[in-house]
Amino acid sequence: MNTKSFVIMLSLILAVFMAPLAAAYIPHVGDHFSYYETTNLGSGTGDYTGYTEQATYNGLETINGVNSDGTVSAHYSYSYTWSNSTGTVETGSPSGDFTFSPDTFRYINGTDDQTGYVNPTVWFVMDNSLPVGGTFTLLNTEMTVMSKNYSYYLPSQNENVMVIFAQGQSSYERNDVYGQFSVSYTWKAYFDPSAGYIVGYSYVERDTDNSGTGFTYTEDLNVNSTSYPLTAGPPNNTGGTPTPIVSNPRGTTPNPTIYFGFLAGAVLFLVVIVIIVILVYSLSRRGRKTLPQHSYQQPPPPPGPPPENINLTSKQPQVQQIVIKEVVKVKCRYCGALIDSTAETCPICGAPRT
Repeated sequence: MNTKSFVIMLSLILAVFMAPLAAAYIPHVGDHFSYYETTNLGSGTGDYTGYTEQATYNGLETINGVNSDGTVSAHYSYSYTWSNSTGTVETGSPSGDFTFSPDTFRYINGTDDQTGYVNPTVWFVMDNSLPVGGTFTLLNTEMTVMSKNYSYYLPSQNENVMVIFAQGQSSYERNDVYGQFSVSYTWKAYFDPSAGYIVGYSYVERDTDNSGTGFTYTEDLNVNSTSYPLTAGPPNNTGGTPTPIVSNPRGTTPNPTIYFGFLAGAVLFLVVIVIIVILVYSLSRRGRKTLPQHSYQQPPPPPGPPPENINLTSKQPQVQQIVIKEVVKVKCRYCGALIDSTAETCPICGAPRT
């Protein structure tokens, strides 16, 4: 196995083992929550001195379907009562349908009565897989995940619940029926860790102009009921302000869901490390090659004239020359025997050679 194959295999292993830890919740048909919201305008200065507004809202958001392309269909409805310090009162009960993307969380067709925003995202759900420090948007505000294990006091339950805490702050220029103001605001939002749906939020806005006129506007929302179970959190003594869990307070019971998640993540991490060590050891053993054994060879002498005491005469013995004398044979004319051409008589019959 070469290095490239090893990297690919390692990536697949990490993806398999770490995917469950990083998977975001996908909205399901039937997901819903009801909420209670209050808004207030006050602390006025200049022309707004002594003037106040307040409103209450009771609403419901429901997931009605998930289309084949993944688009989520939802329905909203709420009733409200609005009044101000001049004695004016208004009521209403808007409702309607809309769709949004479960990937970008942007509204696609319609909104749940949100106006004045450019290509906004929904305000009631986030990607619950984002880590601390991760960013996302609510409507047009960039939010940063501050903690994934905050204990938040939920008034409707009269207890603390575990939430993801995110915060955003920004500014804009207001130019509407309220006037022209420079606006700065802070938005704190709290989401369920298992599903990413809203649990509550607090929005504080300060409007001012160069003449000294201004006011403060706030929104506070909390869920009343949810289709997703909320996990109880340890109590705090901050009057409902969420506090980060640094350690288990003495006398409180650890949250089993949170601790089990930490334990599962640690076990998976250790399993991945063990697999990596085994693969590295196996590949190192398989790919190890031994060098062939070589006998030592004397390096050749440096170039140059040979020493004077070297005898260049050949060391081979002289070759002895052997001369073979050829003798011609002829037939005896009397008996036919072969005799030397130099013989005078036939050695067989004794007849003269000629």
